[in-house]
Formats: sequence, structure tokens, C-alpha cells
Amino acid sequence: MNVLLCYINTLKGLYDISGVEVGQHFYWKIGGFQVHAQVIITSWVVIAILLGSAIIAVRNPQTIPTDSQNFFEYVLEFIRDVSKTQIGEEYGPWVPFIGTLFLFIFVSNWSGALLPWKIIQLPHGELAAPTNDINTTVALALLTSVAYFYAGLSKKGLGYFGKYIQPTPILLPINILEDFTKPLSLSFRLFGNILADELVVLVLVSLVPSVVPIPVMLLGLFTSGIQALIFATLAAAYIGESMEGHH
Repeated sequence: MNVLLCYINTLKGLYDISGVEVGQHFYWKIGGFQVHAQVIITSWVVIAILLGSAIIAVRNPQTIPTDSQNFFEYVLEFIRDVSKTQIGEEYGPWVPFIGTLFLFIFVSNWSGALLPWKIIQLPHGELAAPTNDINTTVALALLTSVAYFYAGLSKKGLGYFGKYIQPTPILLPINILEDFTKPLSLSFRLFGNILADELVVLVLVSLVPSVVPIPVMLLGLFTSGIQALIFATLAAAYIGESMEGHH
């Protein structure tokens, strides 16, 4: 009974988190729901950048790779290495998922620093990186949860749930709770770091608009890339853990 109450409270907590707002937002009415329009707009821009880059990468492959082809092949090799390290020999089917997570988060994070979102005027609110919004990071974290549950069930069937009573049934509540704390930690880590970075740059630009913000912006680009790598690595680790059944 206590486990069930904990489960319900965790789901309620995730729902409440989706309502967290910093500043004003521009909404669209879709059916009976309000959605953050600026998040959708910037997410479409990021998706367009990724799709355009993918089309360029595969449009005319050369036997002797060009510089751009070498770059995209290096990115693919990097994602494959991350997936193989964390998942193991059965990493192949998960490369597209891990790669999509990494590239979407990476480009989203960098878009907040490199694209001039602020010059686009909205009736309310302003444009920013998609990962600057808690709804985006929660959605990515929940997709990760679905992925590692699917990985475990497809590999082990119902025997996957045996992990909850390992190494002893006494740990059942803690093992169940762990599955609900993972998306919370993933979403808050990414959201908090990107929001904090953008707020720090904004404050420094308003106080000292000339030189001081530049090193902070460069550091923000570095940490944004690290955050994308951390998220993708943890997602791959959770998938590998569910398939192997170890902690």
C-alpha cells in the first residue's frame, strides 16, 4: 500500500513539475489544452536544423570523404561508442534513440547561446532554448524511462520484474522508487543547468555588456555540450542496466 501511494505521489509530482514556469510564456490553444508556443517553435527550428544536416550528410556520400562527411561520420562513431560502452554488445538497435537524444539536446542547448532568439518579438514571453523549459526535459526523461522498460521487457519478458526483489525482497519499495527518481533527476539536472546558464549570461549582459559575458558564454557552450553527453550516457546506461539486470 505504501508503495502504491509513493507511486501515485511521484506521478502527481511529475504532473506538478510540468506547470513550473519562470517568467512569462506565450501559449497556443490546441483543443482543450494550453501549450507553450515558444517551446514548440524553437523545437521545430532545432528539428529543422537536424533534418537539414542529416539530408546534407547522406545526400551525396563520397568514397573519399569530404570534410563535412568526415565530421558527420565522426559524430556517428562517437554516438556508437557511447552506446556500446553503456549498453554492451546489443547496442545496435539503440544507436538511433541515443543519437537522437544527444543531438536534439546538444543543438537545443547551443541554440540558446548561438541563435538570436531575443530579437523575435512574441505577444507574451520570449524565445529560448527548448531545454530551458521543464516540460521539454520531463518529456525527454519520460521517453528514456519508456525506453529502458521496453528494453528490459523485450529482453527478459516478465522475468524483468524479478530485479525488484534483488538481492532481497526487503528492497522492493526502494527498487520501485528508483525507477521514478530516474526521470526526476534527468529532467531537473538538464533543466536547471540550462536555465541557470542563460540567467547568468542575461544578468552579466545587462550589467557589463562589453567583455565580461563572453568567457561565460564560451563556458556555457562547453557545459551545454557536457549536459547533452551526460543525458545520453545516463539514458544508455539505464537501458544497458535493464537488459543486463545489474545495478
